[in-house]
Amino acid sequence: MIIVHHLENSRSQRVLWLLEELGLAYEVKRYERNKKTMLAPPELRAVHPLGKSPVITDGDLTIAETGAIVEYLIETYGKGRLIPAAGTPERLDYRYWLHFAEGSAMTPLLLKLYFNAIPGRAPALIRPIAKMILGKANQTIAEPRIAAHIAYFEAELAKTGWFAGADISGADIMMSFPLEASRQRGNIEGSPNVKAFVDRIHARPAYQKALERGGPYSFA
Repeated sequence: MIIVHHLENSRSQRVLWLLEELGLAYEVKRYERNKKTMLAPPELRAVHPLGKSPVITDGDLTIAETGAIVEYLIETYGKGRLIPAAGTPERLDYRYWLHFAEGSAMTPLLLKLYFNAIPGRAPALIRPIAKMILGKANQTIAEPRIAAHIAYFEAELAKTGWFAGADISGADIMMSFPLEASRQRGNIEGSPNVKAFVDRIHARPAYQKALERGGPYSFA
């Protein structure tokens, strides 16, 4: 039995969605974030040394990192589903976007999150200075890169509505989280193809079923 060690409001929602798309049986073990730090609880370290989610166990195997989990599940259980045919340009696009999702897309979004969060945790005496410096960093580093990415996604999605060919694939499942995060933070206004992509995936029955299994998810 596949067990998903699922952290609330996290990337592991993608894993539940993928399992639903593949029609696989699985168990969800839920973990709640620390209300002050918003970090994963220490219990996750019993599953993986870094104590982060997503992590799955499948028999004797323990697999972490969303991209690695998506690749494993599709290659092991997909039977050709959610992956373009080998040797095609779409297969190269699939591999590219599968890795781009965490390797490039999330970086400026995380920077923006940190730039906005750090001033509130700084000592009161230096808080105004921290807010000014990190606000400037946000304007000059994170926001321009996010805008460039959204424009890039908008152009790519204009081709077929998906990231790797004419139908949904694991690449779209991987790209869902950075696009959902971008929408939540108000970065996709004026990007109809990106908005349509997010609406399209949210309407899928498998996505809705994954929400039922995973519990509250503020990005949906």
